[in-house]
Amino acid sequence: MYSLLIIIFTVFFSTQSYVFAQGSSDLGTYGDWQATYWNNDAGICTMMTLPKKEEGKYSRRGEVYAQVVKNTGANNTGVVNFVAGYTFKENSEVSIKIDNKHSFTLFTNQSTAWAQSEIDDASLIKFMKLGNTMVVRGISSRGTKTKDTYSLKGFVAAYKAMNKKCK
Repeated sequence: MYSLLIIIFTVFFSTQSYVFAQGSSDLGTYGDWQATYWNNDAGICTMMTLPKKEEGKYSRRGEVYAQVVKNTGANNTGVVNFVAGYTFKENSEVSIKIDNKHSFTLFTNQSTAWAQSEIDDASLIKFMKLGNTMVVRGISSRGTKTKDTYSLKGFVAAYKAMNKKCK
């Protein structure tokens, strides 16, 4: 069920960017994170950031970002996902390391990586709140290894703004 929800999120967000741009309101920029409210039927809050550093031997790459999504009224901490800017190798995993201390493994679906469960999302968010730097490693369908380094500066404030709007 959780995997199905994530696949629906992936399809929804990848096909709705133009619609979202017209129905969004800025909740603020907090350090390196941007929080936004999408005024659609469900009411969705997102917070996202771009990597500070992208590494890998690739010639071309699409959009790369980290995101936390929460529906209005949802009783969870949010859903974390990472967009790689390429299609992941089939059945591959993405590794996350926060402050070189806390490690997580995510599953992939096309160009997005997701936590395995709501409990994993909650744990990942907990350590993102406490951390300074997050490193995300993945491998493309062509075998290219990537390493993206994200700042967690402003994560807590953006997370609070998102949760205040999407209670």
